[in-house]
Amino acid sequence: MKNEILTYLDDPRELEKLYRGNKTPFKQAFSALYPELKGNALADFWNERLHYDTDDISWGTGRELLMVLIAALVASFIAKIPAMFQIDEEFFYPRNIVFIFLPLLTIYFAWKNKLQAKWISVIFGIMTVSLIYINALPASATSDTLLLACIHLPLLLWVLLGPAFVGNNLSDYSKWLAYLKYNGDLIIMTTLILIAGAIMSGVTVGLFALIGFRIEQFYVAYIVVSGLSAAPIVGTHLTQTNPQLVSKVSPVIARIFSPLVLIMLVLYLFAILYSGKDPYNDREFLLIFNLLLIGVMAIIFFSTAEMSRASTTATGMLFLLSTVTILVNGIALSAIVFRIAEWGITPNRLAVLGGNLLMLLNLLFITIRLFRSFTKKSGIAAVGRSIAIFLPIYCLWAAVVIFLFPVLFSFR
Repeated sequence: MKNEILTYLDDPRELEKLYRGNKTPFKQAFSALYPELKGNALADFWNERLHYDTDDISWGTGRELLMVLIAALVASFIAKIPAMFQIDEEFFYPRNIVFIFLPLLTIYFAWKNKLQAKWISVIFGIMTVSLIYINALPASATSDTLLLACIHLPLLLWVLLGPAFVGNNLSDYSKWLAYLKYNGDLIIMTTLILIAGAIMSGVTVGLFALIGFRIEQFYVAYIVVSGLSAAPIVGTHLTQTNPQLVSKVSPVIARIFSPLVLIMLVLYLFAILYSGKDPYNDREFLLIFNLLLIGVMAIIFFSTAEMSRASTTATGMLFLLSTVTILVNGIALSAIVFRIAEWGITPNRLAVLGGNLLMLLNLLFITIRLFRSFTKKSGIAAVGRSIAIFLPIYCLWAAVVIFLFPVLFSFR
C-alpha cells in the first residue's frame, strides 16, 4: 500500500481510487508515510482529510440504509422461524443460529464491494450446501459429530465472509488484516448497542409494569429477539460509515489487554502446577484449557490487526504473548495425544487434535514474524500475512469436521 501511495502521490484521481478501494489500510499506510511527505500540498490535504475529527454521525446513503433495514428485517424473520412454523427450538437454533446474520453480512459486503459473480457463486454455493447439510443431519442429543459440526459451522461461514469484505483482490493481505480489525470493531460496537438496548428494555418493561401492563413475554419474544438478530448488521453499518466511532477505542483495548493476558497466562501456568489439576486426565479441564487457548489466539489476531505501525514495545509484548501461548498450546496438544494413545480416537479428540495442530503452526509463523519485526528485520505487515494465509486452512479444516466427520464416525 505504501508503494502505491508514493506512486500515485501526484495523481489525485488514482489516489482517490486507491483510498476508496480500502480505506483502513490506506489510512494506516498514509499515516506511516506522512512524516516524510509533510510539505507536499496534496499530502497535507490528505492528512487533514484522513484525520479530521467530527462529532457528526454518518448514516450512509439512502440505498445503504434501505439495504441495512431489509437485512435487519430478514434477520429478525429468520430468528422467529421456530415460533412461526412450530419448529423445535432445540433442533433449529444450534444448527441455524449462524445463518441468522452471517449470510446477510456477506451479502452486504458483496454488494458494497461489487464482488465478482464467480466469487459470489462460490461463497453462497458453499453456504447453501452447508445450510442443507447441517439441517439434514440426524437429530440426536448425544451425537458428538453433530455437536462438532454445529461448533465448526460459524468458523466456516466467518471465513467465507472474509472474501466479501476483502473484495476482488483476495491476495491483498492488508485487506485481510483490515478484516480482522473489522471483527474487533464490530464486537465493540455490537456490545455497545446491546448494552444500550438492555437499558432501554429495562426502562420500557418497568414503565409498562407501573401502569399494570406485563409485557415481558411479548417484549422478549419479538423485540429482544429481533434486536439481537439485527445488532451485528447495524453494528457493521455503523463501523463502515463511521470508522472514527471505535477507531481510537480498539487500539487502546488491544494495548491494555495484551499485557494483562500475558500476565494472566503466566500466573495460570504456575497455578496449574500447585492445583494438582492436569489436562491429561481431566476432560473438562482440557476443554476449558482449549477455550482459553482460542481466546488468547483471538486477542493476538485482533491486537496485530490494530497495529498500524511496528511499535517496538507493542511488538515485543505480542511476541512474548505468542511465545507463552505456544507453551499453552503444546501442553494442550500433548494432553490430547496422551488421551488418544490411552483411550483411542473419538470424534472430539480428533477434532481437538486437528485444531490444536493448526493453531500451533499458525502461532509458530506469527511468533517468528513478530520476532523479525521486533528486531527490525521485517515490517508488521509480514505478521498480518502469517495470520491471513492460515484463514483458508482453518476454513478447510472446519469443512472437514462439518461434512466428513459425521460420515466417517457413522453420525455418532
